[in-house]
Amino acid sequence: MTLGDAVANTATRTQHAIRLLVLLRVCGDPTGGSDPVGMVQVIRSERRLQALDFWLRNPDYLADELVTAVEDGHLGDDYLRVAERLLTDPEPAWHHYPMPKWFYGAYEEVDDAFAILQAYGLGLVRRRGVPPKPLRNQFFLTGLGAEKADELVEEDVLSWYPRQAQLVHLVARGDSGTRLKDRQYAQEQYATAVWGTTIGSIREQVLQRLVRPDSRNTSSRSTDVTVEQQ
Repeated sequence: MTLGDAVANTATRTQHAIRLLVLLRVCGDPTGGSDPVGMVQVIRSERRLQALDFWLRNPDYLADELVTAVEDGHLGDDYLRVAERLLTDPEPAWHHYPMPKWFYGAYEEVDDAFAILQAYGLGLVRRRGVPPKPLRNQFFLTGLGAEKADELVEEDVLSWYPRQAQLVHLVARGDSGTRLKDRQYAQEQYATAVWGTTIGSIREQVLQRLVRPDSRNTSSRSTDVTVEQQ
């Protein structure tokens, strides 16, 4: 089975927790300052976490970002082959979990999944801010969480997650959650999805880009749509 043959998978809460654990380890920033004791890494906004999770769950959108990064000179040409494998190899299709679109883009509630990490001492959620300004969730990784995330690399079944998260980290670079959402909204399929419905695939458009990677006209991107600000 490849991504083109795949039907929508339904992830378990445990699978969601594993993705969050790996994203914190691979894409999280070092802690410091007034951060809680015992925490080693942090993703400081849920918007950024949701955007990263979208790419981890949708290999076609991740592949498109890799092609763009090659065109822009951020990555070498070897990553075109990596992008192609995301679309044609069976393993990415097994981990393809489309996300619904809501007001701020792709979104799936993380409370239940992150509760698993907290229950085992792997993560911590802290809410920061002063009313009436919106409160911001910050997602922390503990030292134990970092150890367990690193152990996944040696697990045959679970090693896919950290490997895929490294690709997410490459394309996300240091962009804020707002900037990542803007980039995702630049995809026409993403931008035009109706609220409450699953965001559709762009596999065929990305395959066209791989045939002519120097032609932006084959991209599925739209430049006239921006994401609403929180």
